[in-house]
Amino acid sequence: MTKFFKVVILIFLTTFTLQAQEEDEEKLSLSTGSIENQFEYIFQKSNNYQDYKVVKKNWLYILRNNTLDSVKRVENELLVSKNLSAEQEKKINELNAQLAESNNNLATVTEEKDSISFFGALINKPAYKGIMWGIVVVLVLILGLFVYKFKNANIITQDAKKSLAELELEYEEHRRKALEREQKARRQLQDEINKQKLTKSK
Repeated sequence: MTKFFKVVILIFLTTFTLQAQEEDEEKLSLSTGSIENQFEYIFQKSNNYQDYKVVKKNWLYILRNNTLDSVKRVENELLVSKNLSAEQEKKINELNAQLAESNNNLATVTEEKDSISFFGALINKPAYKGIMWGIVVVLVLILGLFVYKFKNANIITQDAKKSLAELELEYEEHRRKALEREQKARRQLQDEINKQKLTKSK
């Protein structure tokens, strides 16, 4: 029973090995597969002569053409890859340029947003507020100075008017007294004239 089992296993393994070798041989071909498989096909199918392998010239021509085709295909793929890489690099450069332009535009917009045009120059808002508040403070100080000067001038004007009124009163009083003295002197003069006339008439 054991020997029979061993024989069955041996037959199964032999069959499986032969089948795998046949499948490998079926995979190897000069018309399909990789260059490496085609070389392997030639090695396996060629005849031995002493230390040499006898290979059919037709196979070598086919292998050479297949190899050249493969090299040409690889070169074409490499060229396509280079062209694609160049296009991608160009596109990346264009995108980088657009990104740089967008960043510049964004910086300009941000600066304009955070700035105010003042006499044609862009000034940031804190500086603009500082300048405006400075101007307001200066104007308030100038206004206060004018108010102070006006009050002083008004006080001086009122004092001058008061002094003028007092001077006018003093002048009127002086003129009245002078008029009274003149009238008194005229009366006295007339009385003297009258006395002289009376004296002469006697």
